[in-house]
Amino acid sequence: MEPQLVSIITCPVCGYKKEELMPTNACQFFYECENCKTILKPKEGDCCVYCSYGSVKCPPVQMSNNCCS
Repeated sequence: MEPQLVSIITCPVCGYKKEELMPTNACQFFYECENCKTILKPKEGDCCVYCSYGSVKCPPVQMSNNCCS
C-alpha cells in the first residue's frame, strides 16, 4: 500500500490548519506556523511534526510503524 503524502497540520497554539505535502525520505523536526509564527517541534515519543500535529502520520511511520529517525 502506498503511503498518504498529504497531511493537514494543525497549530496547537492558534488552531491554524494547513495542508502540506510530507517528505518521503526524511522527518520534519521543525515547522513554523504560517499564522502565528510558532515553531512546532515533535511531542515526546513522536519522530516528527506530522506525527504530532498532522492529520496523517509521516510516510516512514505509515510504511513500517517505526520512527524515521
